[in-house]
Amino acid sequence: MTAVMDAASTEYGEAYTLVLQGLWEHVRAGQEEILLSPYLPASCAFLTHVLFCAPFFVLDALSSVSQRVRSWRISAGSGAPPSLRLWFDCFWRVLFRYLTVVLPVTALFQTLRSPMLPALGPSCWQLFVEVCACFLLFDTFFFIWHFCMHRFSWLYRNVHQLHHQHRATFALAAQDASSTELLSLLLLALSSAWLVGCHPLSETLFHLLNSWMAVEDHCGYNLPWALHRVLPILGGAPFHQAHHSLYRSNYAPYFTHWDHLFGTYHA
Repeated sequence: MTAVMDAASTEYGEAYTLVLQGLWEHVRAGQEEILLSPYLPASCAFLTHVLFCAPFFVLDALSSVSQRVRSWRISAGSGAPPSLRLWFDCFWRVLFRYLTVVLPVTALFQTLRSPMLPALGPSCWQLFVEVCACFLLFDTFFFIWHFCMHRFSWLYRNVHQLHHQHRATFALAAQDASSTELLSLLLLALSSAWLVGCHPLSETLFHLLNSWMAVEDHCGYNLPWALHRVLPILGGAPFHQAHHSLYRSNYAPYFTHWDHLFGTYHA
């Protein structure tokens, strides 16, 4: 019986690997110039951020007429949902910083990386391990950098303070920060994938999930289907809202283990 189950598991694994290989070959076919473009990371980071914010823009609009949606908003310091003017002001600030600083610097960073694309797609296990490793590494780097930005007054005033203009967070504000902070976080994500040695598919999935989790953390809603309800090791929007309210706690972006270890966790 065990042998049959192992054989079935192997077959399913090989089938999914073939799917990933097919996907990778389809992506590579005639698209190498785009995939190797130095402007791709910053462009995708901005576009996916805006796209992932769209559902929360709708929620903010609905909260004025729906009691159910209002009940999902995090009460501590949140108050009324952000106005349409606040959303658009935030959008133009983030776009300006991407165009003037993030795009050119990340383009330079990308030119220093290997231009080679592998012929083979990743296995399912490789994809899973690489994405998890990227998240753990990025979470560690972010915790250290975030902690330093709060504990050193010069860094806070000149790099991080702009992000804390929003005491009540909303989705688009996840990247409403100074150009230096925006650039540093994108470089941390790119460096994490580079240190892990990710396959391009793994790196793409990591960046997509990273963007979604950052938006969800700042959305201002404690949604019934949020990731932190599925995975208790994640802090989620309530965890990060507490950081924006208290300033000196909950420094990690997603997981809570570093804040527990260093005594900076606040429920």
